[in-house]
Amino acid sequence: MKKHLFYFSCGLLLALISCQGTQKKQNANVPNADSVLMMAKNIFQPLPMQAVNPDNPITPEKVALGKQLYYDNRLSMHNTESCNTCHNLATYGVDNKATSPGDNGKNGTRNSPTTLNSALHFVQFWDGRMKDVEEQAGGPVMNPAEMSMPDEKVVMARFEKVDGYKKMFTTAYPDQKHPITFENMRKAIAAFERTLITPVKFDKFLAGETASLDTSQLRGLKTFMETGCTTCHAGSLLGGTMFQKYPLFGAHKDYTGSVVDDYGRMQATKNEADKYMFKVPSLRNVAETWPYFHDGSVKDLEKSIQIMGKAQLNKDLTPRQVSDLTAFMKSLSGEIPADAKQVPTAL
Repeated sequence: MKKHLFYFSCGLLLALISCQGTQKKQNANVPNADSVLMMAKNIFQPLPMQAVNPDNPITPEKVALGKQLYYDNRLSMHNTESCNTCHNLATYGVDNKATSPGDNGKNGTRNSPTTLNSALHFVQFWDGRMKDVEEQAGGPVMNPAEMSMPDEKVVMARFEKVDGYKKMFTTAYPDQKHPITFENMRKAIAAFERTLITPVKFDKFLAGETASLDTSQLRGLKTFMETGCTTCHAGSLLGGTMFQKYPLFGAHKDYTGSVVDDYGRMQATKNEADKYMFKVPSLRNVAETWPYFHDGSVKDLEKSIQIMGKAQLNKDLTPRQVSDLTAFMKSLSGEIPADAKQVPTAL
């Protein structure tokens, strides 16, 4: 009897030790939210409520005009393209195509980035050739590969014939005698884009609501910081604040199968030092803004994470790391302002 009790006690003790070991292993996979938050606050900032430009004050009248212009096909030569065609606000400010067709029906060479939160970027376009959304708003209109309008006068002549636009421009710019100008058009579209801000669960986390992220997302955030992703993807946008050479290791075509060798910023500056330099994209809403990379060559988020780990950090990320990073990036998807998705009734 005593022998049975001895064996039973030993078995119970081993079971308890095993259970404690399993519990410790499980706890090791659950990061401490407070410590992760402390790390995160040194790297990231919450998204601002507005993207302000003192030279282009946001007014309700200007935003209303900008929104209507954003959705208007009359900005393109053959009335086929609006800003929303390539930057569809119903699908997170993108068209989910590798590259987008222009007014002439031919596709461009680079992926159309989202307009959500874009007003907060330090420059615009993959190569940074325009400084802000005010300048950017007029670029595609005059680009032969995009909206293909021949000159500014032709653009504005169209809107001068529309009574509704006469009223809207006058209301948006009440102090100007002749408000229907290309500059005012650009500023109105930019004012609308400056309202396209999408805060997310991650912002709540940064504000101290640690329960905003689940365990997998918390692990992903910790991995994101510890692996080196924050070298480029930091700040309030998790990117959008610098140029970076891509790739640092290997060749883009070997990772993606791409056939075009894009020289990046060098194509705009003609400076050899800018070869393969691209603006670092923001990761906000990244799970919704596929396909990825400057040429839209990868549709799958997990694959793009694997590629970036190897191409920029020279690391082979484990399946668990990729899964957790993906979960974290999905926490960066916000709500598109409901009114912004509604096509103006006048159109």
